[in-house]
Amino acid sequence: MELIGLLFWLLFLFSALTPVVQRRLLDAQRLRTIHLIERRRGTRVITLIHRQESISFLGLPIARYIDIEDAEAVLRAIRLTPGELPIDLILHTPGGLVLAAEQIAQALVRHQGKVTVFVPHYAMSGGTLIALAADEIVMDENAVLGPVDPQIGQFPVASLLRVVREKPIAEIDDQTLVFADIGEKALRQVRATVIEILTTNGMQREQAEPLADTLTCGQWTHDYPITVEEAKALGLPVTTGIPEEVYQLMDLYPQTAQRRPSVQYIPLPYEPPQRDRGRGERRP
Repeated sequence: MELIGLLFWLLFLFSALTPVVQRRLLDAQRLRTIHLIERRRGTRVITLIHRQESISFLGLPIARYIDIEDAEAVLRAIRLTPGELPIDLILHTPGGLVLAAEQIAQALVRHQGKVTVFVPHYAMSGGTLIALAADEIVMDENAVLGPVDPQIGQFPVASLLRVVREKPIAEIDDQTLVFADIGEKALRQVRATVIEILTTNGMQREQAEPLADTLTCGQWTHDYPITVEEAKALGLPVTTGIPEEVYQLMDLYPQTAQRRPSVQYIPLPYEPPQRDRGRGERRP
């Protein structure tokens, strides 16, 4: 019985400590990859990557968004970076708190060295606001940005304002009117912030104002994907060609494994098949 009890406690300790050890090893791998990118590019690398990750030995999943803690950490990293040293920000986020995104964007705009934002998959909403502060936005060919139109609760501000415009005031409930009033202020503030970021970053005001209107007016749904081609057409400094090391770093931020994966493949690059010119057959 004593042996069984000892084995039980050893199994319990192993189960409790294994996730901690795995997390430490993963953190070490991430830091090594970040150092590799910094050495090759001569920059300070900052990551703002939001994935659903598991925490503690119970494996409970949590979803991440841009919050005040993110803003504090990014601002601290920028503060520790010499003014002339370029910054590479690897950005992967669905968005989050407007205040936090604005703080990060303003800090990046003030940085003297070149700021490059890498978007390997997507940077929506507040993530797009941060990307606007970059001197160069490097996107994967299939990556997307998104509108920065403000939301009040679960409602787009543009839709709330349309209700107030088109519906008799006597038929609108007080809460909707309050939301519309707050939303009007938020829309005005976000538009002004976008214009300030763009003009401080060197864009002419006559170009920045219509771009700010496009991104904030609510002409699209909040999850509308702004592709590389569309971002270039809007006048954003977008290029393609993300370094392979950035993709390697993204692989070190896995989604939680609490459910069966819906996408599977052999994680190796394949060579294109060669054909026999004489016979029109593929060579093995």
